[in-house]
Amino acid sequence: MSAQTNFYNRFSFLYPLVDIFLKPQKKKFFDEINQLPYGNLLEIGVGNGSHFPFYKNHKITGIEISASMLNVAKKNSNSEIELFQMNGEELEFAENSFDYVVLSHVIAVADQPEKLLMQCRRLLKPGGKLLILNHFTPNNWLKYLDRLFNFFSGWFHLKSLFYMEHIKAINQFKLEKEIVLKPFSYFKILIFTKP
Repeated sequence: MSAQTNFYNRFSFLYPLVDIFLKPQKKKFFDEINQLPYGNLLEIGVGNGSHFPFYKNHKITGIEISASMLNVAKKNSNSEIELFQMNGEELEFAENSFDYVVLSHVIAVADQPEKLLMQCRRLLKPGGKLLILNHFTPNNWLKYLDRLFNFFSGWFHLKSLFYMEHIKAINQFKLEKEIVLKPFSYFKILIFTKP
């Protein structure tokens, strides 16, 4: 079992507090997702699944690396959502299986984000969409906080200082839409298409 898996197994009981903080961004994110035509959607890193009721239009498959998180997610799920314990960097689904792949606050905690994005590309159908919600280090005073917290962020298995342009695999996708979320422009929704 990886150190990351162990951390999230231990962290699962605190996750509802994180949920409260992330709820405003997630609401906007799911508004965007629900505007998309019906399709097969894979969410990588479902956490405790408390957001499942936000989904309105799609056939949902979810994965989670942590067994503890997944057990809570199953309680928040319904019979129409398929859930699996799986690492997003080693996905076991067939090529071109999904119309949409969702990464909500996942890419900055991935051990190998390049590998994660290449898996997303493999699973998406041509023309499929990759939807990302994450913090990105902005070009304002918050960049100094990110730099400071970066010394400790490894303890929480995340990258505090985070720039999407540093991940080369994102060039395999075409950026369709970018939504900068207030306040402070710290969080963004990015919607990419697989050519």
